[in-house]
Amino acid sequence: MTKTSAQQNTAPRRLPSADDILQGNRAALARAITLVESRRSDHRQEAQTLLRQLMPHTGKAIRVGVTGVPGVGKSTTINSLGAMLTEKGHKVAVLAVDPSSTHSGGAILGDKTRMDRLATNDNAFIRPSPSAGTLGGVAAKTREAMLLCEAAGYDVILIETVGVGQSETSVANLTDFFLVLMLAGAGDELQGIKKGIIELADMIAVNKADEKGNQDAAAAEYRSALRILSPASTQWKPPVVTISGLTGAGLEELWHHIEKHHEIMTAAGELSTKRQKQDIRWMWAMVEERIQERIAENIAAKERIPDIENALTSGQISPMAGAEEIFKLLNI
Repeated sequence: MTKTSAQQNTAPRRLPSADDILQGNRAALARAITLVESRRSDHRQEAQTLLRQLMPHTGKAIRVGVTGVPGVGKSTTINSLGAMLTEKGHKVAVLAVDPSSTHSGGAILGDKTRMDRLATNDNAFIRPSPSAGTLGGVAAKTREAMLLCEAAGYDVILIETVGVGQSETSVANLTDFFLVLMLAGAGDELQGIKKGIIELADMIAVNKADEKGNQDAAAAEYRSALRILSPASTQWKPPVVTISGLTGAGLEELWHHIEKHHEIMTAAGELSTKRQKQDIRWMWAMVEERIQERIAENIAAKERIPDIENALTSGQISPMAGAEEIFKLLNI
């Protein structure tokens, strides 16, 4: 006897269990990420319970952020790098943050289409997520998704950012290694410094070495630029390499640098310290997110905020006074 649509809609929703995740169940992992991305309060509680159970099984992966302007070849490079790593026995998770649809807020780019070699690889997991307007193109729940992937046994996490010129501090603050992809002959070779991206880099890779261009000259320019910048750590001098994400040329050297960085930072105790600081930033980011949600859910606050903003712009109140009024509306 077939169930009616009403009966199907009232069927209990199966939550992903910690055991499912730990056993590497890909379907359960996908459901768990959907759970942590949900804004529903009941889903939030369920997600926190799941994460608490899984936290002891996280933290063992190498976390790599990959950024660069659109067209630099991020997806192509990740596709080739991820395939190379799975051949070496690694399990690779790719969290690809897409520009959000202005209407639905959903991911609109087809990462699984662009990363064909990984999409059909049993040792790879690709998850496109909407950026939802978050600074630096990092989805609001990327951190939680990263922890879930680690608990599922993925030992390399690659996070691809939108790369639209926004501050990239967000991705640098949730990864161990920040890889910046650059193109040769795309205008001012040092343009990235003006955006503050270069000084965040743990390595610069000049991509598309398979094409005719000035890759070596561009690499030399970046090496010169890095000499005048203060490195984030005295333990590590960011290298500059030339690669081809399309052919895979230079990716062995690129991965060697990432592994070496991980070994050096772990031995020096800097990786542990860095992750502890990231956790603090993560906590405050969640506090800010929750405040924004409370404002959105508070009808009185939503109605009053335009008046507060008008009073501020007309000079009737100070920013501090305006903030105090909002806090009172939220009972903070």
